[in-house]
Amino acid sequence: MANKLQVGVVFGGRSGEHEVSLLSAASILQAIDRRKFDVIPIGINKAGHWLTSGAAQGLLEGSGVAQGGGNEPGPKPKKLRAGDPAATPGARVLAEGQPVLLAPEPEKQAAALTPGGVAALDSHAALGSQSLDVVFPVLHGTFGEDGTIQGLFELAGIAYVGSGVLGSAAGMDKDVMKRLFVQARLPIVKHVTLLRAEWVRSPRKAIAQVEAALRYPVFVKPANLGSSVGITKAHDRKELGPALTEAARYDRKLVVEQGVGGKKAKAREFEVAVLGNDDPQASVVGEIIPGKEFYDYEAKYLSEGSVPVIPAKLSKAQTKQIREMAVAAFRACDLAGLARVDFLMEPEGKRRIYLNEVNTMPGFTRISMYPKMWEATGISYKELITRLIELALERHAEKSRTIYSREQ
Repeated sequence: MANKLQVGVVFGGRSGEHEVSLLSAASILQAIDRRKFDVIPIGINKAGHWLTSGAAQGLLEGSGVAQGGGNEPGPKPKKLRAGDPAATPGARVLAEGQPVLLAPEPEKQAAALTPGGVAALDSHAALGSQSLDVVFPVLHGTFGEDGTIQGLFELAGIAYVGSGVLGSAAGMDKDVMKRLFVQARLPIVKHVTLLRAEWVRSPRKAIAQVEAALRYPVFVKPANLGSSVGITKAHDRKELGPALTEAARYDRKLVVEQGVGGKKAKAREFEVAVLGNDDPQASVVGEIIPGKEFYDYEAKYLSEGSVPVIPAKLSKAQTKQIREMAVAAFRACDLAGLARVDFLMEPEGKRRIYLNEVNTMPGFTRISMYPKMWEATGISYKELITRLIELALERHAEKSRTIYSREQ
């Protein structure tokens, strides 16, 4: 097929969600429609070095170059559980360090792109000699989902999948996100925001501030991180201090939320996938039944027992409310392309529903909740990837209508 779009799939990154990104990218590279798209894999290793062609392949395979800047052997990848490896190409890459997916080599070899080589990205987003029509940044967490790399794409004038700089930054910062939810009159749980400097300077004062506003148990979170990294449930004052210290390792801003359900019962956890730009649509509702006390990083990726239920067992009214809230949250943060929106419901009593957070680049393996919820809604995994690329081009075309100088 002539005139296929050139799609750069960017994966890896410097965040604590590096391995999750590899799983997502491996699945996308396996499923993307090759009749429509030529794919150029672009890796970013944990040192922040940009890699293309064979070096990007090495990142997916878990070789030494994936971990550091040289060719010396690196540490073995973390053993993430990503469901059935046969159903999720790339899972064995992480579990066993064995290459099971051969990323396609571009026809023209592109030189490795480093942070100092940003000038190589012109208005056509040339990576060395290889031009791209659109970028799919399959990057989770810091330096990929927080508006930083989106700013690079904006400067390069290239279309890219997902939210823009503002939406990505707002979707990453749980404090700012909650402020936008409040402005949009969306129900959220009670919370307190602290700075790391305040916690270090006066721990007693910080704990008193939390206890004056919230009841135990509470969840302590870094404001800017994903995949439940650094999140701890504190049942009392004895656990609160270590929880704040743990969260402070990952961010300068800490968010403490009052647990839904109190000490006796766990909240029900729901998720909705949203797709679109100016006219976003919500998928069916999914429910996560954690295998642990709450759906933390270990429950998501390292241990068995968490059970997804799609569609969730809810009344029609509850389903309608959650889906409408998901779209409202998407719009409140000025998101685009895709987002997974998470909710909490009281396990008893009035069963009030609270908006928890948005995730602007959710896990994207075949068995991740975002694709599975769309599959249950009627959009296959391959079709979903195509639709996201189309939305990226649509948004880029819309933005090109804007003028930035009176002389234009």
